[in-house]
Amino acid sequence: MENLRNKTALVTGGTKGIGYGIAEALVHENINVAITGRTKAAVDEAVTNLNKSGKGEAIGVVADVRNADSQQQAVAAVVKKWGKLDLLIANAGLGYFGSIEDLTIEQWNETIDTNLTGVFLSIKASLEELKKTKGYIITMASLAGTNFFAGASAYNASKFGLVGFTQAVMLDVRKHGIKVTTIMPGSVATNFSGITAQDDAWKIQPEDMGQMVIDLLKMHPRTLPSKIEVRPSMPK
Repeated sequence: MENLRNKTALVTGGTKGIGYGIAEALVHENINVAITGRTKAAVDEAVTNLNKSGKGEAIGVVADVRNADSQQQAVAAVVKKWGKLDLLIANAGLGYFGSIEDLTIEQWNETIDTNLTGVFLSIKASLEELKKTKGYIITMASLAGTNFFAGASAYNASKFGLVGFTQAVMLDVRKHGIKVTTIMPGSVATNFSGITAQDDAWKIQPEDMGQMVIDLLKMHPRTLPSKIEVRPSMPK
């Protein structure tokens, strides 16, 4: 995607954190972006802020990646608005952290359904449109998808699975001219735990993730970074 102007993108979980940072970077490159989130209030607020740039246009869709119909509706909204889909950022995710002794069945199911099955549903909903544009799929995994640690059994399982799933999808769809990359960030300043911005300054910032996506999109089509590990350069 050497010329990004008027390309279209769908970013799941785009109302905050990494998803919002990516959506913001895309809009600043004149890409039209649809973001999804679970609540109308969060979606509306994010879209309002994204549209202040005056460059690419942003719209919002209330959607849940765990629901197949919901993902099909999100893709349909992009196509209805702009006539095509060039880029899917499968970003929506969550994590529950604690010992397996305390992890509930409900938490396990929500983690796998969101972080792994949700990506599957987003890709399935987008695939036919991406074939038409020879588009790009980027999934947001984690260093937890290759490095296991205590208190993260469900999260590790979902991200290990996501890395393997994405790499297999890459091999499946490259015959259609579709590029696929999974990004595996370490500590990102998403403020999930109410940590102040100053205390989070050493971490990867959401805008850094946005810049990484733009760099991927601008790379020559002959080259595909299929799996990227990214970590803070000076961790605490």
